[in-house]
Amino acid sequence: MARIAIIGLVGKSMFFDVPRFHTGGETIVAKGYHEEWGGKGFNQAVAAARQDAAVTFLGACSAADKAAIERFCRQEGVAARLCAKKGSTACAAILTDGTGETRVTVHPGAELSPRDVDGFAGAIAVADILLLNNEVPESVNLAAVRLARRYGVKVIFNPAPARKLPKEIVEAVSLFTPNEFESEALGEVRCEVVTTLGAKGCQIRTTGEMIPAPSADAVDSTGAGDVFNAVLAVRLADEEPLAAACAAANAAAAESVAARYVLPSLPFAADINRKG
Repeated sequence: MARIAIIGLVGKSMFFDVPRFHTGGETIVAKGYHEEWGGKGFNQAVAAARQDAAVTFLGACSAADKAAIERFCRQEGVAARLCAKKGSTACAAILTDGTGETRVTVHPGAELSPRDVDGFAGAIAVADILLLNNEVPESVNLAAVRLARRYGVKVIFNPAPARKLPKEIVEAVSLFTPNEFESEALGEVRCEVVTTLGAKGCQIRTTGEMIPAPSADAVDSTGAGDVFNAVLAVRLADEEPLAAACAAANAAAAESVAARYVLPSLPFAADINRKG
């Protein structure tokens, strides 16, 4: 069984379906509303657990939300270490208009610290892969890659949202998974890079090989990148060749865009295997 350790943000995602976006001081009545727990690392943790991996997740939240998030993680088979912080849990409001365009407002809320990562060292030590992203402070990722190096654990880094990374992180990463915009911001690195290309699939930088994605009737692409990263990490932990792991990740991402919102769209291993 693949063992995946993930560090990232967890928060409340509030989805509003609106006929159009606001202008000026206008008030608009939403046609629909959905609420769920979210965040890149959190989504990746649930997605990896649904692929039958042993998943540990490190995140921060308010003391008031800790029990509810832990309960959800247990139901999903995710071993969560949640660090209760003063203040509110992260929160995002996502507005989607009648054309499918979105507008997102984020409140960062509770944040991890390097000391929190020290308490996660045991989970990193026994992992096959450590999966990171840029929704946590840089100091947190630095602490994580230092532990990964100490224990000889491979690091997959999803550099989203894009920001310049310190040399120490770049040199510790085995595989980057940017989208096209993030790939340009990442620049030249010595390790492998798999660039996600949406409906077109993905490309392996060192070989130039394009791995096409299966066709999909897209309803909502939110979270598709998180699905891609989770499935890629699980398949690589199971020692599949990179191209085959990318194909499986593409298939999972294509499966996810056929459903609304994020958590309902995260596929199970049986969904992907049946169609593969």
